[in-house]
Amino acid sequence: MKVKLEDVIEQIELANESNRTYLNKSTGEIHLIPEEVDMYLENEVFDEDDLPDWEKEIVPIAKDILENPENYIPFPEQFDINEYKIMEKFTLSLVDEKMREEIYYSIKEKGAFRRFKEKIIQHGIENDWYKFREEWLKEIAIDWCKGNNIEFY
Repeated sequence: MKVKLEDVIEQIELANESNRTYLNKSTGEIHLIPEEVDMYLENEVFDEDDLPDWEKEIVPIAKDILENPENYIPFPEQFDINEYKIMEKFTLSLVDEKMREEIYYSIKEKGAFRRFKEKIIQHGIENDWYKFREEWLKEIAIDWCKGNNIEFY
């Protein structure tokens, strides 16, 4: 089975606590399962007619994932990706020592993500950050593919 690396990266970028993503081993299709669909399935008594059309299409896939988990490979979850670690590595990679220290210490307290964003904008390095983050997510995607014996292009 082969997957498009860009599709894997996109799903990794979408990872959050409100959804799960799976790769179907036999078809190569990627399925994003929103938290709402999981909640419907956990509540054994629900009326599919109450669901929006787009969720109705996902319910059979989500049921199949629950009933046949061996046919699917889960994507990394938000906590596997660790956005904070990526921010920290980017900060430590900065050549300008004063800037590196200022940004590094700003992310060590509550509100780290907001302060990080403010600091990279203040220093005009947001493009460097997005490029660094993109490369890091690409590495996560490649590692995930290799770890699951998935060919990619």
